Amino acid sequence: MAAGPVLGGVQGQGVRPKRTAVIDLYTRTPEDTTVVCVDELGPLIPRVYPAQPGWTADGNRVKEEVAYWREPEKTWVYGGLRIHDGHAVTMCADRRNSLCYQNFLALLETDNPVGQIVVVTDNLSSHTSVSTRAWLTEVISTRTCGAVLL
Repeated sequence: MAAGPVLGGVQGQGVRPKRTAVIDLYTRTPEDTTVVCVDELGPLIPRVYPAQPGWTADGNRVKEEVAYWREPEKTWVYGGLRIHDGHAVTMCADRRNSLCYQNFLALLETDNPVGQIVVVTDNLSSHTSVSTRAWLTEVISTRTCGAVLL
């Protein structure tokens, strides 16, 4: 039977190994390494009208129906938070796919030109796709100061 994972040098039962690794990266970032937490928000649908002010007679906030006819104009927001200083990088895209994710990773790389970059993200298919992994392999082979990791 395997021993329980170690968090901060202390062995504990019920600590998940991936979560432990992420916490260690957040709290004890290695030298010349930037840790960025990445996620997406969307789809967001822009409004062409202001929200209704006020409250209904029964005390609830006035709500607007979603304008589904505007669906072609929806957008996704990609965001990355640099853990050690709270600096954020954002990008809007018209869809959530591997190409847009790779464009966002390129922005992160431009924003962090020195050292290794560790990207903490979920396992969305665009993050683990064949094209994203090929792109990462190319970046790792050409980057002289480190690598972008998933």
